[in-house]
Order: sequence, then C-alpha cells, then structure tokens
Amino acid sequence: MDTTATSSGNLDVPADIAATLVDPTAYADHRIHDSYRWLRANNPLGIARPEGFDPFWVVTKHAHIQAISRQNELFHNADRPTTLTNRAVEERVRKITGGPNLVRSLVQMDAPDHPKYRALTQGWFMPANLGKFEGRVREIARATVQRMLDKGGACDFVEDVALGYPLHVIMEILGVPEKDEPRMLKLTQELFGPQDPDTARIREKLTAEQFSGMMQAVVADFGAYFRAITEDRRRNPREDLATVIANARIGGDYMPDHDATSYYMIVATAGHDTTSSSTAGAIWALAEDPAQFEQVKANPELIPGLVDEAIRWMTPVKHFMRSATADTELGGRKIAKGDWLMLCYASGNRDEDVFEEPYQFRCDRKPNRHVAFGYGAHLCLGQYLAKLEMRILFEELLPRLKSIALDGEVKMTQAYFVNGPKKLPILFEVN
Repeated sequence: MDTTATSSGNLDVPADIAATLVDPTAYADHRIHDSYRWLRANNPLGIARPEGFDPFWVVTKHAHIQAISRQNELFHNADRPTTLTNRAVEERVRKITGGPNLVRSLVQMDAPDHPKYRALTQGWFMPANLGKFEGRVREIARATVQRMLDKGGACDFVEDVALGYPLHVIMEILGVPEKDEPRMLKLTQELFGPQDPDTARIREKLTAEQFSGMMQAVVADFGAYFRAITEDRRRNPREDLATVIANARIGGDYMPDHDATSYYMIVATAGHDTTSSSTAGAIWALAEDPAQFEQVKANPELIPGLVDEAIRWMTPVKHFMRSATADTELGGRKIAKGDWLMLCYASGNRDEDVFEEPYQFRCDRKPNRHVAFGYGAHLCLGQYLAKLEMRILFEELLPRLKSIALDGEVKMTQAYFVNGPKKLPILFEVN
C-alpha cells in the first residue's frame, strides 16, 4: 500500500479517526458522522491503520464510491473479506473455509459467478413481479398498523412495527412458515449484530478463534434450517422464492450447498433487517420534526420521497469492502494492486457536494441520489421490495395518526457493518 506523502499531506487518516471507524459504539452514538465529515473535508481518500487490522483506504466521497462500484473488474468483492474484518479473524476464517468469507452470497461474488447467480432471482424482485404481492403486503401492513394503534397511544416502534412487518413480508415471499419467523429474526440479529451486547450470541469478549467460531455456528444454523427447506422444495415445489433457489441450476447442476445456504441467508436477512432500520428511521425523523410530519400527512404524494429520504438518512449498510485487482489511480491517489478499500455509504449519503443540507431530513428532497443500495452491478436486488413495503406501510399508518413524538431515549445497535435503531419509544395520537 502506497504510504508516501502527497501535495495534500500525508495519506494516513489520524489514529483517533481510524479507531472510530472500527468502533461499533461510534455507529450507535453517531460519532462516526463527525469522523466522516472530517474525512470528506480533509482526507476524503486516506489510509486507515487501526490496531489489529490490515490497512485500508477509507472512501468517503459519493463520486469515489460510485467510481469504484462501477468498475467491477478493477475492484473485486471476493478476494478479501467483503466486510471489515480484523487480521486475526480473517486468518481464522481462511483456515475454516479456504477463503476470506464465511458465506458466499451475491455480495461475496465477482464475475463470472455473480451475474449468473444474480439472474436466478432477479426477476422476482423487479417491479413487474412485485406488483402481484402488493395486495398481500398491504394486508400485512394494515394488520401491523392496527396492532400498533391497539397499544393505546404508546409503543416501541422498532419492536412493535419495524422488526416484524418486513420480516413477515420477506418470509412469506421466501416460503418460511410464520412460526419460524422468530428464529429467523434471532439468527439475523446474531449475524449482523455480533458486536452488540443485546444481539450477540455470546456476550463476553472473545478471541478471534472464539468470534469466528461463534459466527460459523450462526451460519451453520441457517444452513441446517434451509437444507430442510431445499429438500422439501425439490420434492414439493411451490410458488415461492425458496423453490427457485432450491431448484436453481448453475452449469447444469444444483447450486452447491454452501452457495444455496448463502443465497437463502442474504434474502432472509438483508431482506428485512435493513428495511426495518429505514422504516424506524423515518418515524424517528418525523417524531422529531412535527413540520415534516404535517407536510407528508397533508401531501401523501410525498410518501415515496419520505421513503427514499429515510433510506438515505439511516443508510443501514454502513460499508462494504473492495480490493484492487491492478494498480490504479483515484482522486489523485495511487492505489496498488491488492489494496483494500472501505466504501463508506453513510458518508457518501451526507456528501455536501451532492446533497443540499445533507444533515437535514427532507421528505421533499429531489433529486435524492443516495448510494444506500450500493451502485453498479452489485446494486441491491431487493431495493424495489424495500421501497414498496415502506411506501405501503406509511400509506396505511400516517392517515391514522394525528401526532407522533418521542417517548424516551432512542437506542441504535452497536455495529460497524449493518446498524439501525433497536429501541424507538414513541407516543402517538390517533385520528
């Protein structure tokens, strides 16, 4: 990795900011945004050297994130860990799997595998196909809203609405029985929240071997569950997504077991967790800003804008990693073959060069060119489903509410990969 000084100063990110980037609590208390703001202004493409991690470039500008994301031959997903991983855990994972990642889903693939695997389900997640689910999604949304209103003026919006609603939708599409939804939620939280004391499978401080073993056990539990689903759908195909995955063929053969487990996992986890966070983020913002609440209530045509702004505002997926396959240059910096890069989506979505008043929540924001779903070939497969779910929920909820306000401290998950609200106590009045 190039460590020479440039005309703009040393490439290295200050040690305190490098430490913040790998501190899960900084993502829970929003200190990460102070670091992002400093980096965009002073070192938008610098090298972080936090203790215990291989050095990596910190990509904080919207334009740089897009430039890397559209050059898939030059910047690979699969050569190094796809999410930020310390050196000891990466070494342990390589011993376990022979590669840098515990799972092999779409986000851990490059061409030629990535487009082949993505094509298997892409049609399911396109607007033309999702239209046939809209009526059912609205039924689920209506029932969810009624359960919330029955709480009598106060609830924890995360626990009572945001977690269960998108979970129920994606599990129904996937074909997971409703009785198994709590199990899927628990496994998802263990997968995405291993650093949070409220969601980690093991709560005490772990060695790299113990941590990778814990995560391997979570993946194994997903695998055991979905192997049974695969066997059933090959014997008894249905009109669900699990049937598509179970019977999909790559080069004439069924998907390898590990690839199939990974495919189910990305649908079952990313298919609800990120939507939960953005949905809660919208209500949090509206509870803090009565004028925005009144504006969107009076103008329901702003609901799609509310959805996009909530997704930008929360940016639940905080980063993915890439590695350079050849020497290149970006933003005047020389990036060497093999260098590791952290794409900081939440920073790109506060970029002052792209977003007017980026620290203001505005449901009428146009255009809203956020990168919360990624960009390029790895653009989130489920983006249209997420936006449909959120739009329908708000169409059902907002007309029923007269007012909304916070009722205590909001708490965020402690995680530097995927995070969002875990407690959102609100008071509400019903029309």
